[in-house]
Amino acid sequence: MNSNNLSLPSLTVAKFGGTSVADYTAMLRCANIIKNDPSVRLVVVSASAGVTNHLVRLGQENVPQEEQESIIASIASIQLNITQNFPTEIEQSLNLSIHELLDELANIALSQSNQYSAKNADAILSFGEQFSSRIFAQVLRSIDVAGEYFNVQQVMKTNSLYGKAVVDEQQLKQSSQSLLLPKLTDKVIVTQGFIGEDGLGNTTTLGRGGSDYSAALLAEALDSERLAIWTDVVGIFTTDPRITSQAKAIKEISFGEAAEMATFGAKILHPATLIPAMRCNIPVFVGSSKEPEKGGTQIKKQVESTPTYRSIALRREQTLVTVKSPAMLHASGFLAQVFSILAKYELSVDLVTTSEISVALTFDNPSGSTQALITTSVVEELEQLCEVTVEHGLSLVAVIGNGLNCAKGIGQTIFETINETNIRLICHGASSNNLCFLVSERDANGVVEKLHNTLFA
Repeated sequence: MNSNNLSLPSLTVAKFGGTSVADYTAMLRCANIIKNDPSVRLVVVSASAGVTNHLVRLGQENVPQEEQESIIASIASIQLNITQNFPTEIEQSLNLSIHELLDELANIALSQSNQYSAKNADAILSFGEQFSSRIFAQVLRSIDVAGEYFNVQQVMKTNSLYGKAVVDEQQLKQSSQSLLLPKLTDKVIVTQGFIGEDGLGNTTTLGRGGSDYSAALLAEALDSERLAIWTDVVGIFTTDPRITSQAKAIKEISFGEAAEMATFGAKILHPATLIPAMRCNIPVFVGSSKEPEKGGTQIKKQVESTPTYRSIALRREQTLVTVKSPAMLHASGFLAQVFSILAKYELSVDLVTTSEISVALTFDNPSGSTQALITTSVVEELEQLCEVTVEHGLSLVAVIGNGLNCAKGIGQTIFETINETNIRLICHGASSNNLCFLVSERDANGVVEKLHNTLFA
């Protein structure tokens, strides 16, 4: 299985999200999941629910000292409410470790408030996972599982692109095999998702979805048999159960289908999570740590059923930019100029449709920053080339399935179902796994519900 010839025939890497480690009761549930599955030897945890939001605020510029102190007190309360459940001696030991981290956090936050840096922002964001991993290792030991804390920065080396650092995967493989793997024979190692370390020893973060991605990279580096993602929902559904109560649980799904769902807005997984698993054909399980007995969804290379319609995904806060110029008719280089401007501002285009004299481009805008950028600097530069129209308040609906680019009647069925809804853009044919379109944000939930009632009746 590996160069050290260690015997780990069925290694599972388990990742637990923020709600799964939110409090002592939640952590204890997760610990028992591990105790009942001897194949789990490496555990990757997120920060306890609520902590990362506090840290994001703490990492911003010009946060008043009084607010800093209030935020740190709130973080301390979340963590100490967990440790108070341990016997006194263990509680005191854990609290000492937590207070040392809190002091370090306060010092970095003070420096950040005086002079903002992306490096300090990443350092601040890393503390949530540092707290939760230390505590969770002790929860395991409290139920007679040999849990041991491990600093992932020993193996997760990255570049210095703070906020969205890129992992050195070759180094990760080598370090994991030499530093991590020997520990897994007789211990359950608890480590952090989301964070890494650059060549200068500075803390980095992997960006949105970083904890799941960390777990997948570690599973790949350790030649794991399985990756288990434990969250607060019972697997993957045909659509968001919050939109319609008719959403159905999916027992198994292919890597390709899951990647499409993640790309087009299904919150259960970040698209990057599946890349390492797909490369090494590592099955991924998604289930609820609150209700492990209900099972979940298996994501794997081949599945028994490949239905025409698998799911409907929804991605909100989309921006549509339409550029129009008669000069592009039969002209070469126009699109290259447009994309060169977008690349200059590090904007990633999502969907593209073209006509003879216009191009429509969509942008995913989860944080609001893209919207602000597009409405100022980018528009001014694009307007030197062409007429520019920017629309906000849109949602992307994606119907995901198999053979959608060649099955007859797909478009008719979908658009007859929502014939009273204005469609701003349609993208179909580039992929056999999706048909997607833009609608107004106010129409989005109704569109998804109608389509689900028709396609999954």
